[in-house]
Amino acid sequence: MQLSRFTQFHEDAAVIAWWQSRAGGALSWFTPFRRRAILAASAVWIGIKEPLNSLAKVDDLPVPSDGFGKALVILALFGILWLCYRAAARFSSLPGVVRRHPLLTLHLLYWGFLALLWFVMPPTGPWRMVMNGVAIVLPYLIWRCSYMLLAGQHGRMAGTRFHDHLLYLWPAYGGSNTPYGKGLIYLSRCEAKTEEELARSQLAGIKLLILSGLWGITLNIMEGVLYGPGNALTGTLGGYTVGIPELSQLTSGSVRAPLWASWTSVYCELVWQVLHHAIRGHQIIAILRLFGFNVFRNTYKPLLAESVVEFWNRYYYYFKELLANFFFLPTFAQLGKRLRNWPQLRLFLAVFAAAFIGNMYYHLIQHDEALALGNVYDRLYALRSRMFYCLLLAIGIYLSMVREQRRGGKPPAAGAARRVLRIFGVWTFFGLIFIWNVKGGGPFFARVDFFLGLFGLA
Repeated sequence: MQLSRFTQFHEDAAVIAWWQSRAGGALSWFTPFRRRAILAASAVWIGIKEPLNSLAKVDDLPVPSDGFGKALVILALFGILWLCYRAAARFSSLPGVVRRHPLLTLHLLYWGFLALLWFVMPPTGPWRMVMNGVAIVLPYLIWRCSYMLLAGQHGRMAGTRFHDHLLYLWPAYGGSNTPYGKGLIYLSRCEAKTEEELARSQLAGIKLLILSGLWGITLNIMEGVLYGPGNALTGTLGGYTVGIPELSQLTSGSVRAPLWASWTSVYCELVWQVLHHAIRGHQIIAILRLFGFNVFRNTYKPLLAESVVEFWNRYYYYFKELLANFFFLPTFAQLGKRLRNWPQLRLFLAVFAAAFIGNMYYHLIQHDEALALGNVYDRLYALRSRMFYCLLLAIGIYLSMVREQRRGGKPPAAGAARRVLRIFGVWTFFGLIFIWNVKGGGPFFARVDFFLGLFGLA
């Protein structure tokens, strides 16, 4: 009981009351309006800073290097966001085909913009460079704009202004191409309205910062003790490590290891990925919670999941939500009438649309520089290992969902041993399919050879 109170201190009424008494004046000043205003003002700075950072990282694409050209890129990006806002705010006045398929329309416009670069615009010149600059930043914004259009489709834009949406379009709290916290609808639903709710949210954010630090220490110990050649901790320990090779080294064929070390590397990589992912995700969600948005954490105990679909829901929550909102749910709804007599086929196609097609599409458009150059086929070929990973992931999620359905809402078989076996099965599934997703690994068939070697078949 005492341990539970310690780990769940952000839910303890006495702790919440203590935090309110200590930060009472600050909490009363930190109203929802001021919190949003700070994030919106910060978003303007991020909307300038992030495009400039992206332009500085470009290698093979001509982009503006002068101040005027960079300013045009930034203005164009803010203009695109404003147009998306206007479309969402006046959703009912849009053409019928756009109202029926707003997200498809948005992404077709993105590909139409790329087609202009490939077939119409000259290969050089100032306007070409400005358009190239816009093209490399759009994948960061497109999913955030998708959430804004989804809000318009659901009639949830009333009373909102452009600057209300800036806080997630250019998030000062950080993130990737995946919008942490999704859009304004979800953020507003989780927003603290009272001082007590704000105190609870901030304590929950502090908890995530503590967990992020603990997982960072754990990751450092893991790298220093298990992996060779290790890190600074390894030197402190006299250079000793267990000597487990990294999975990327094994899948590339640059390192050979005994069978036990290869299997250990598979499981270690899964744990490493979860910890590494949780550290950054906890930091981002912690900032949101400190600002009063008590949103769900991005990673929540996936290593304790007892089914494949449960792990997928817990590992990268906001990426899962992206795939569910923009691929699974629309596909499932569209197939409702056509496949009413084939519910399992309907479920499979919806899962396939999200975990395979949506997953691949998301990672394809991350290669912004290559797409601006028109190297679509080359990027798809380079992603062939991930394509196989997504296929296995889709099959695994579907079979797991079917198994959950057949259980009819009943809890799985009780018993500590059975629970451990279920968790171990989930670890094994994700550890093995990650062979085709680990960065720095070899080509597709080198990964296949490593996989077969785990079972003595290569």
